[in-house]
Amino acid sequence: MNEQDQTPETGTRPLTSAGDNRVAALQIAQSARRSLALLSVDLDPFIYDEEPFLAAVRQLATSSRYASIRILVQDSARVVREGHRLVELARRLSSFIELRKPHADYQNLAETFLIADEHSVLYRTLASRFEGIAGRDPMLAREKLKLFNQIWGKSEPDQELRGLKL
Repeated sequence: MNEQDQTPETGTRPLTSAGDNRVAALQIAQSARRSLALLSVDLDPFIYDEEPFLAAVRQLATSSRYASIRILVQDSARVVREGHRLVELARRLSSFIELRKPHADYQNLAETFLIADEHSVLYRTLASRFEGIAGRDPMLAREKLKLFNQIWGKSEPDQELRGLKL
């Protein structure tokens, strides 16, 4: 991914591989100053269980008492079974990082996204594939954050993730 691949109107670039997603997720997390919102099926370990990403999340969480990191995980059973360092980080920084499971009405969403401060987004229409876009796109970020907030409002803390011992 380089600047010539960016779409001029928004500053987004295409994603085609796990590596593209990993780099984009890190850049988005590092760009966040107030909040991150993540909707994921299983916390994509090849993207979100990587030390640089975890360090960026930890930095955001500890940078301000107003920091907010909200994570919706659809398949928490897999995360519990396989373990995940982002879950452990959320347990240690529970005042800033909250994990929830989407309400049953939203369990079949196929998309996945990460949003920073209503301006940057990593978005894939199919969570099972690496193709998507990432970068600065306030309009898409606000649209996906609106959906995230609707899901969040109907979700509840996931007891499986809360008591997870890694």
